[in-house]
Amino acid sequence: MAVVIRLARAGTKKRPVYHIVAADSRFPRDGRFIERLGHFNPLLPKDNEARLKLDLDKVKSWMAKGAQPSDRVMRFLDAAGVAKRTPRKNPEKAVPRKERKAQAEAAAKSA
Repeated sequence: MAVVIRLARAGTKKRPVYHIVAADSRFPRDGRFIERLGHFNPLLPKDNEARLKLDLDKVKSWMAKGAQPSDRVMRFLDAAGVAKRTPRKNPEKAVPRKERKAQAEAAAKSA
């Protein structure tokens, strides 16, 4: 049984609230879960304390048992200092072609 720590959506239409849960990876997003570990309300301002509540002891115990956090939960854990998130590369394809050429030429001149 592969256990993941992920978000499960709750709340009403256009007013989402997410529960942070430990669940079997085979179960649906909003379906059955093993244990609730906290909640996240994205509608609150980022500096509000009630935006994110996590039971860090439970999260640490699940991670010790081998549970894998999702990308978004890993961001929360990195901000809390529980786990280190590896930075991702932003692909160069996202930059328009002219700007990419200018950056490459500037890098070639400096090197």
